[in-house]
Amino acid sequence: MLLPPLLIRTLGCKWTIVLSMGGYVAFSLGNFYASWYTLIPTSILLGLGAAPLWSAQCTYLTIAGNAHAAKAGKVGLDVVNHYFGIFFLIFQSSGVWGNLISSLVFGQMPTQGAITEEQLLSCGANDCLMATAPGNSTQRPTQELIYTLLGIYTGSGVLAILLVALFLDPIREAPDKSEGETPSVLSTLLSTFKLFRDKRLRLLMLLPMYSGFEQAFLAGDYTRSYTTCALGIHFVGYVMICFSATNALCSELYGKLAQYTGRAPLYALGAATHLSCIIALLLWRPHPDQLPVFFVFSGLWGVADAVWQTQNNVLFGALFAEHKEAAFAHYRLWEAMGFVVAFGYSTFLCVHVKLYILLAMLSAAMMSYVAVEVMECRALRGPSVTVTPAEAGETQTKM
Repeated sequence: MLLPPLLIRTLGCKWTIVLSMGGYVAFSLGNFYASWYTLIPTSILLGLGAAPLWSAQCTYLTIAGNAHAAKAGKVGLDVVNHYFGIFFLIFQSSGVWGNLISSLVFGQMPTQGAITEEQLLSCGANDCLMATAPGNSTQRPTQELIYTLLGIYTGSGVLAILLVALFLDPIREAPDKSEGETPSVLSTLLSTFKLFRDKRLRLLMLLPMYSGFEQAFLAGDYTRSYTTCALGIHFVGYVMICFSATNALCSELYGKLAQYTGRAPLYALGAATHLSCIIALLLWRPHPDQLPVFFVFSGLWGVADAVWQTQNNVLFGALFAEHKEAAFAHYRLWEAMGFVVAFGYSTFLCVHVKLYILLAMLSAAMMSYVAVEVMECRALRGPSVTVTPAEAGETQTKM
């Protein structure tokens, strides 16, 4: 939580991004010889890089969007919304190419045998033992295929670092004349702690937490207990391509749509979509004969996830404009906490219990969001002024 604002203030957004991306490359390299002594240190580097990377990216987009809006005479929030839409369009499209690459590489494995009806009975919401039970298509890929895939991912990471270092323009927020000098590193660190006193932040922390929960469920449970269990591991990449494609397209769509509808209808759409999916996943019994349904669920999950990814970042940037680095650091902290908790109980709970937890988290997050929107509406209206009959008569006389 302290590292992102410290790096952003000292190095700037650009070089914070470059430095943080090194953690991702290190993690890819660590997987070439996967062991306790390589994965634990590189996982720590990955975690240390993830928070500053995302905080710097969000800060960069917010500053750039507001700067462009000031020059073009547009509303800053609308431009920032559009920028985040474009960013997540490109970001989520990486899931399409990444999963396509992994599917093509691992598609060279021999196909698995037929899935028995007995195995299908333990798929979906009924899955309680998938972590220990033998899977239907969990044959380990050959070392040559693993090295091929890791080589592609590592090369892509190195190329991304070079592109950012060479071509991304450095950017810093212009200091507000009314506020005097630019805040020091120490004051930025203190503001990270002080910001938690804001009641709005304490309420909104449930939104990024839910984002972590729902992403962890899709990546860890849907792909395992639904897709792999009923179809086989070779379908996981294609199902996730559907998720990434709808997520990317909807991110761009929401970025443009938000300036006409506002954020509240988009949050309602995301909540309704995930609510419907959660209830349906509780009732559905996955079967290989229902192949299109697997893609429908992943696609709808992407439609809703695009709301959380774009609108959450815009919301934090708009509400805490004077402390963007601290706000985005808090955002990534609570999102990471959602991932940690969800993956932590992943091997101990049945899938239907995890779905009920998701349902409870979604409900709590949306209630807290509504509370913040009500607080903002009241703040914009200002204190109500009561006019007495005598004052009204005096006003009429003056008129």
